[in-house]
Amino acid sequence: MILYLHGFRSSPSSMKARLVGERMAALGRANEYLCPQLPASPKLAMELALSLIDGVPADQLTLIGSSLGGYYATWLAERLGCRAVLLNPAIVPRLDLAPYVGVTTQYHSDEPFEFKHAYIEELRALEVARITQPERYFLIAATGDEVLDYRDMVAHYAGARQHVIAGSDHAISEFADYVDDVLAFCRMDGAQ
Repeated sequence: MILYLHGFRSSPSSMKARLVGERMAALGRANEYLCPQLPASPKLAMELALSLIDGVPADQLTLIGSSLGGYYATWLAERLGCRAVLLNPAIVPRLDLAPYVGVTTQYHSDEPFEFKHAYIEELRALEVARITQPERYFLIAATGDEVLDYRDMVAHYAGARQHVIAGSDHAISEFADYVDDVLAFCRMDGAQ
């Protein structure tokens, strides 16, 4: 089972989420892929994620998280003991997102939503100071990320499998080149 967690202001319509879903469908495993629209509240987002994967054994679950979703995936992986793939993950989003408190819009629909000041504290509650069992993590980080510093990602996931892309961007525009590596780490590459 794969649970994909999108980033701030993003959605299941993001390019990376769609590519993973399409590849899972091509493998005949669409029923093993979940990508919900996450609420703006980090607390509610984690409650939703936990409800979707309730009963899935940790060794049969991989989380894929992009940006803020990577932050969420790290907290969940530490709590559940499952694998996680992090795509340009946020490391300290309570600082990065503080300027966004207020009403903003989603990227893929322009639908407005409110990011409340209380959500900053909800983010703080999900902080993971240091990952345990780095072998459960796969980091893909782009040096050209215009939103987050890849060096923070590399340091935070020290000891984990890492692929640092020279250049690229926050969206990892060439993500199609990495989908098979991601699914192999998730044990969804058809070679089980």
